[in-house]
Amino acid sequence: MSQTIIERLAGFSAATDVARLPAEVIEECKRDVLDTLGCALAGIDHPKGRIGIEAGKRLGGTGGTATIIGSGEKSTPHGAAFANGELANALDADSVLLPGHVSPYVLPGAFAMAEAQQRSGRELIAAVAVSHEISYRLGAAMSGYRDTQDGKPSQSSVVGYSSTVFGATASAGKLRGLDAEKLANALGIAAATAPVNSQRAWFMHAPTATIKYQMAGALTNAALSAVDMGDLGHRGDLLLLDDEEHGYPRYVGTARWSPELLTAGLGEDWRFPAFQMYKPYPHCRVMHAPLDLLIDLVARHDIKVEEIEGITSYGEGWAYELPCFTNRKILLQHDAQFCFAHGLAVAAHRIPPGRQWQDEAVVFNPSVMALMNKVQLKTHPTYFQSISADILSRPSRLEIQARGQTFAAEKGFPKGMRSSDPSTYMTNDELAAKFRAFVDGLLPATTIEQVIDSVLNLERVEDFGAVMRLMVRTSA
Repeated sequence: MSQTIIERLAGFSAATDVARLPAEVIEECKRDVLDTLGCALAGIDHPKGRIGIEAGKRLGGTGGTATIIGSGEKSTPHGAAFANGELANALDADSVLLPGHVSPYVLPGAFAMAEAQQRSGRELIAAVAVSHEISYRLGAAMSGYRDTQDGKPSQSSVVGYSSTVFGATASAGKLRGLDAEKLANALGIAAATAPVNSQRAWFMHAPTATIKYQMAGALTNAALSAVDMGDLGHRGDLLLLDDEEHGYPRYVGTARWSPELLTAGLGEDWRFPAFQMYKPYPHCRVMHAPLDLLIDLVARHDIKVEEIEGITSYGEGWAYELPCFTNRKILLQHDAQFCFAHGLAVAAHRIPPGRQWQDEAVVFNPSVMALMNKVQLKTHPTYFQSISADILSRPSRLEIQARGQTFAAEKGFPKGMRSSDPSTYMTNDELAAKFRAFVDGLLPATTIEQVIDSVLNLERVEDFGAVMRLMVRTSA
């Protein structure tokens, strides 16, 4: 009898070893680990981060085997993963990969399990590779919010990041030491217990829920619970990804299902590195190309805030009319992450990107709020045709009206990704600089450099827990 899709994913996960991984895959795993650790520590003072820590301690108690980033407290893997997932996603500065966000859902469980099981950096790299490859393939196989057809938007009523539960379960189960059979059962359990995809409702309502498009902590715990159940002997439904009529594709609500993308070349053809993106700014990724343009124009022409008469941003058509992004009633710090006009107003004030973008003093700065109301959002005229031809493209144009003239610029890809424009790739040095900027004042300078060196040389780290134990806030 041929293996089910779930069994093939489990076999791939259990068999993956860092010795057989391409150098590019190893490098991308290390880069994302570094970026996620920095985003998590930087989120410690954000309300979502603080709540995440307290909720994680309620869930897993204290004195366990896994570190809660920033606080230095220990909890169970469930408790630490919950807290660290919420921390990593607090500023919305975490990396992007199909189906949208992946790292805050799949890495916290892997971090906690690696520390609890005293796994090496090499073992963590293999687990991260598995989690990202599975997550990307599921994202590509299902409907998404940037889908197009014949150069026009083709939006599904159900979208979200729930499918990352497969990658999260595979990586945590691998680090727990589950064999392929137990891992398959864990994946079947994860498929049956994953959170619902509520992101479309989140898009359409304002003000948005502060748990965001998918609560990271909850998904990490769904995955870890599936690992526990598989390890203890529960049987999962191994047919859920093969049964399009009754199984996962039907009840998760995807309008598009391409199961061949899940297993074709699996283990040999590593696809996720080409699509991994990093965020220079703690703001929705949709606005990163316009932010790149605005920051460059302001600096190049020395445009002062008081000189700006108006800003017009032409960008991603699928998002520029959604209530979650066009709402300008900033009631909480959280609201600034997704208000496109607010993000441009902050950038125009030349505030260096980092956690300070979401300080209350910046978010509610009267000058920022006033400039926000001078911003217009319009769909780029070639947007849908461009992404139909290249899913990675994000054509954007930014115009600043100042001094009685218009300063304008365009670009097709934002900083932080691989593209036809080599300058958009975020190098290791640039990722390290982002890490420093985001955690400056939270760790001693020597510790910052120690973390960067350890993670970028993760294959030499004997116990990943030693890295986690460095991620402890030592200053206010």
